[in-house]
Amino acid sequence: MNRRRVLAACGCVVGLAGCLGSDPPVAGERTAKDGDSTDGDSVARAGAFDLPIPEDELRRGAPKDAIPAITSPSFSTDWSGFDEVPVELEDSFEVVGVELDGISRAYPLAVLNWHEIVNDTFDGRPVVVTYCPLCGSAVVAERVVAGDTVYFGVSGLLWMSDLVMYDDRTNSLWSQVLATAIRGERTGDRLSLLPATISTWGEWKASHPETEVLVPPPVSGTIRGRQTRRYEVNPYTSYQQSSSIGIGYNEEVDERLHPKTSVVGITAGGVARAYPLDTVSSEGVVNDRVGDVPVVVAASADGSLVAYVRRVDGEAIEFERDGSRLVGGGSRWDLLTGRSLDGPHEGTTLSRANDRSPMFWFAWADFNPETEIYGR
Repeated sequence: MNRRRVLAACGCVVGLAGCLGSDPPVAGERTAKDGDSTDGDSVARAGAFDLPIPEDELRRGAPKDAIPAITSPSFSTDWSGFDEVPVELEDSFEVVGVELDGISRAYPLAVLNWHEIVNDTFDGRPVVVTYCPLCGSAVVAERVVAGDTVYFGVSGLLWMSDLVMYDDRTNSLWSQVLATAIRGERTGDRLSLLPATISTWGEWKASHPETEVLVPPPVSGTIRGRQTRRYEVNPYTSYQQSSSIGIGYNEEVDERLHPKTSVVGITAGGVARAYPLDTVSSEGVVNDRVGDVPVVVAASADGSLVAYVRRVDGEAIEFERDGSRLVGGGSRWDLLTGRSLDGPHEGTTLSRANDRSPMFWFAWADFNPETEIYGR
C-alpha cells in the first residue's frame, strides 16, 4: 500500500475553530427481510484494535466540554420565528437525517460543526447523534450502556483524528467511528448503531415532509447551559478543501484517493470496499456484491451517497436509474430512503448496507487499512 507522511499545515490548525473550541469572526410498512446484515463485519471493528487504547495515542484538541454537546434539543419545522436564531435554514445546508419510531429529524451540520454531539430521545428511546468534522463522519446510536441511559459529551481528545466522546456515568472514553469505549471502565462496550443519512435539507424534507429539524442553541440547551455560535460560518471550509488531516498528528495516509474524497464504505464477509462519490455519480447506479451480500450504491443530484442491500424476499434485484429514482424488481424506489413507491414491492424498505455515514477517505482507510476501492 502506497503511504506517505502527511502533516497538517499551521493555517489549517488555526482554522479549526470548532475542533479547538473557540469562535471564529423507520419508514414504510415493512422492511426487506432478507437476513443480510453487515453489522458483524462493521466498519472499524473494535476487535481490530488492542483495547484499551494507549493514552499516548490520544491527542488533545480542546478542553473537555469546550465544544458543548447538546443535551436539551429543540425542534421545529424550520428556523424561522426564532429571534435567537438569526440564520436562515437554506435547502443547500447539509443535514444528518434520522428516521426512527415513526419520527423523522434533521440535524444540520451548521450546528453539528460546533457541537458535534446531540443527546436526543425518539418517543422515549434515548439516541445520540454525533458528527466529527475532521473525519466527515456521522454515527447515530442508542445511548444505552450496560442497560443505563447515559449522556455523551465531547472530551476534547482525538484518536486517529476522530472525535472521542465521554459518557456521564463513568467518564469512559469512546471512539465515535468505532462507537466503542476505548479507555476507562466501559472499555470494549459497543453502542447499538442506528441508520442515518447525510443529505441536503432540501432533499431530506422532500423525502420526509413531516420532518422536524434541530434548532440551534440557545433555543436548544447544551451541557454548558445557554450557548451560541456563529452558525452561518463553517469553520472547516479550508480544512475540507485541503489535503491536510486532523490537527497535525496523522503521520500516514493511503494515497490511492485524495484524503477528503467522500466515500461510502461497506464491509461484509471479511471484505471492506469504499465507493467514491465521483465514481458512483458517473455510473448513476452501482450494482455490486461485497462478500456474499448484494448491494446497490447511488448518489443524489446533491451528492448524497447511499448504499442498500439489494435483496428482497430472498432475491437479489438489479437496479437501474430513472432520474432521481431507483428502478428494480418492477418497482420504483426512493433513493434517499430506500423505500419502494409502487409496484410489487410497494411499502418495502431496503436494508442499509452501511452502518456509518459516508466519510472522508482517509478516515475510512485508517479504520479499514485493507479496504478495496470500487472501480480500481
